[in-house]
Amino acid sequence: MTTDNDSSTASGAASTDQTGAENATLPTIISVDAMGGDQGPAAVVAGVCVAARKNPDIGFILSGDQDTLKNLLAQQTGLSQRCEIRHADEVVTMDDKPGQVMRYGKNTSMWAAVDAVRSGDATVCVSCGNTGALMAVSMIRLRKLPSINRPAIACLWPSRNKSGFNIMLDVGADIRADQEDLLQYALMGASYARNGLDLTRPRVGLLNVGTEEHKGRAELKVAHELISKAADAADFDFVGFVEGSDIPSDRVDVIVTDGFTGNVALKTGEGTASLISDFMRQSFSATPFTRIAALLSLSSLKRLKRRIDPRRANGGVFLGLNGTVIKSHGSADETGIAAAIQLAITLSKSDFNHKLAARVASASLTLQTGQTDKVDN
Repeated sequence: MTTDNDSSTASGAASTDQTGAENATLPTIISVDAMGGDQGPAAVVAGVCVAARKNPDIGFILSGDQDTLKNLLAQQTGLSQRCEIRHADEVVTMDDKPGQVMRYGKNTSMWAAVDAVRSGDATVCVSCGNTGALMAVSMIRLRKLPSINRPAIACLWPSRNKSGFNIMLDVGADIRADQEDLLQYALMGASYARNGLDLTRPRVGLLNVGTEEHKGRAELKVAHELISKAADAADFDFVGFVEGSDIPSDRVDVIVTDGFTGNVALKTGEGTASLISDFMRQSFSATPFTRIAALLSLSSLKRLKRRIDPRRANGGVFLGLNGTVIKSHGSADETGIAAAIQLAITLSKSDFNHKLAARVASASLTLQTGQTDKVDN
């Protein structure tokens, strides 16, 4: 953890600057860890500004160094009135261990950002910071929902679906998942699809080494049965086992897996997208003729670039907590940060976390009695 040099504020994360005069009157407040991420607070504030222009009814709580944030907000027209600054002396670095942050991180911008959700001052927290530390702080400050064994991280994956995305979870909250965890992931993922992608009846698939029901580990076979039984009452369609090639397909909307498999798949996808982009750049710049071809194909190439741009899918949602936390990519620029904040706004306006809690309660009932109550979203 690093310390911000700010002599004007004495009490660390507890200090508040009431810059945002309009903030208290706005219906939705998003809490942002302004110091997390590789690009620094300038990129975070720029991303907040992009999201604010698109959403005039949203207010923000920015946690971080007060003087730095005041100066950055002053450069953005009209943003200061919609932002409250909560000073934090320290910053969680990418090298900090989760246990270290849990013990000594109370004066960090990350801790302050999560606490704004805990206190009810904000509805969703967004941070570009250290994933392990953010999950640890979120767990101890927000706690798990009743009956949740393991929280999950859900990511958006570019796909052939009309929405342009599929949802995959878990992508790294926990490398283990038994059949009960996978059932909970299915219900949480379906709720996310309804509220985040506006899908009335999402299609859920369970990731495996093949689509045949006799394949896979024992817990996958049991999870297949549990999810199949819960599907009708929980208002989603269970398509059964899916393979890796189905992750970007239009066969499924939600892919359920354990955190180890999901994280490997996610990093492989990111690396492959980067490799294809490099190959295309090299190919189109190889000769004068290919450079001319690139110019002629410019509009098509821009559309392709936009579809595979990872910034559009920025924002992993922590599911299974008493509050919504979104992890933005550490290297995100203002476009990526704005996308994560836009996702936070969408979920906040849909009252996502309360609906998710109802789904979790339904999952618990299924495990105990074999029956599932009908709940909304």
